[in-house]
Order: sequence, then C-alpha cells, then structure tokens
Amino acid sequence: MWDRVGGLRTVALGTPGRSRDRLNRLVLEGAKTATAGLYEVEYVAEEEALETVGERLVLLDSAEAPIGVIEVTRVETYPFLEVPWEFAAAENEGDDTIEDWRRGHREFFDAVGTPVRDGDRMVCIWFRLLDEPPPTRG
Repeated sequence: MWDRVGGLRTVALGTPGRSRDRLNRLVLEGAKTATAGLYEVEYVAEEEALETVGERLVLLDSAEAPIGVIEVTRVETYPFLEVPWEFAAAENEGDDTIEDWRRGHREFFDAVGTPVRDGDRMVCIWFRLLDEPPPTRG
C-alpha cells in the first residue's frame, strides 16, 4: 500500500537522491507533466487502484517529505512498446525519441530490479502542479 499524507496518496518519482531531485525539480518548474509506472509492480503488488482524473497526490522529496501537490488530468495504460511519444514528451526527462524513452525506462526498471518486458502494462499519468502547499505529515 502506498504512503498517505493528509489523506492523499503520495508519489515519489525515480529513486531517492539525484534522480528524484532532478525529476521533482522538473515538476516544480512546470516542465514535467507526466509519469509512468509498471501496473503489475506498482499497482497489483501494492494493492492500489489506478489514479483517477481529478485525484490529488502529494509529491515527496528524497527524504519522503511533502514538497507539492499534483492533480491527475489523464490516466491511460499501454503495453510498454505502445506507449506514445505524446506521453514520453510530457514526461520531459530529456528523451529525443520514443526509442530513447524506452531505453531509459528499461535501464531504470532494470536498475531497481523490475525488468520491463515489451508487453508489460504501463500506467501513464498526466498531471498538473497545483498552487497550494502540501499537507504535512502527522
């Protein structure tokens, strides 16, 4: 089950440290407006439902502290090889082509011990950063 803060589910991008710091910076600057997860690993295994349009999520930093609130604007699932460039471009992680996006995501998932196969279902979430302070823990 995912962490909750102020009754809201949380989202922790990448892995703690440089990766998460960079991704969070892109979100806070308004450049990153999407993120992806592996359905079987991040939803089925964690017993979590997919996000819904309008749902608010608390963005966490590398120390698991709340740093922002995002609102889900769109949720779609695709087999890994069918994730569209439109989504990869919204993730805005520096990829020039969908092939770059696939390579980078394979490397990330390999590094965290969950290799992605061509047909694995990806949850693609588009969002917008809200202009409101995040709730606090406690």
